[in-house]
Amino acid sequence: MSMDALPPLRAVIQQHGLSPRKALGQNFLLDLNLTRRIARAAGNLADATVIEVGPGPGGLTRALLSEDAARVVAIERDERCIAALEEIAANYPGRLEIINGDALKTDYKALVGSADTVKIVSNLPYNIGTELLVRWLSTDVWPPFYASLTLMFQREVAERIVASPGSSHYGRLGVLAGWRTEARIAFDVPARAFTPPPKVTSSVVHIEPRSRPLATEAGKLARVTEVAFGQRRKMLRQSLKALGGEALLQRAEIDGTRRAETLSVEEFVRLANEL
Repeated sequence: MSMDALPPLRAVIQQHGLSPRKALGQNFLLDLNLTRRIARAAGNLADATVIEVGPGPGGLTRALLSEDAARVVAIERDERCIAALEEIAANYPGRLEIINGDALKTDYKALVGSADTVKIVSNLPYNIGTELLVRWLSTDVWPPFYASLTLMFQREVAERIVASPGSSHYGRLGVLAGWRTEARIAFDVPARAFTPPPKVTSSVVHIEPRSRPLATEAGKLARVTEVAFGQRRKMLRQSLKALGGEALLQRAEIDGTRRAETLSVEEFVRLANEL
């Protein structure tokens, strides 16, 4: 059943010839009950400008608008999808802005201008999701331009985002997310909900910025975690050799025989600050 006067998504896909393209990481979510659940996971949208990356035929776009998002800015690289999105824009006059562009080359802060509340809500293309998240977590200015991120990833990536020290999923993503934000998995989405069905379960992750994260430079923290987890089975005095090894660890007062997955976010920040 349609949530508005627009035709069902399957009909939209057929009308515009929108077969998902693997090269663009496309898996279309057609269940409108699920898209509304994602929209609701982002909280109150009535006063928010919502950025959506990779809307495809517009299933989540329609849900965001029907959940009263004040304004939605949809960034879509696939020119084939633009006509379908324009039909949604006509159904919600003045509330949907469509940008045919590359999400990895977009200046998001400039996009939203002086909007008071910005939320990013997306079923991210699998091939760029992690890279986009790292960029949003590593922005120079903090608190960032967005109030929250509500994003869909493969379940494995979602587990890495919310992972705690000692977990097999704990790594660079867990440190970066844990340093600056509070992240939780809101719910899972089965493969059968997508067209085409991916080979894995997906998860929606809700992320909110911390107002005062521990002081360090994002670039240094990213570098330390990259090197430490690049050889996660080795002791830190070995894996961090390129960054100073034992000398760096001594300055940060961390035992060099430990391994990367045992360090807390606070300890990684200490290492970054001693670089």
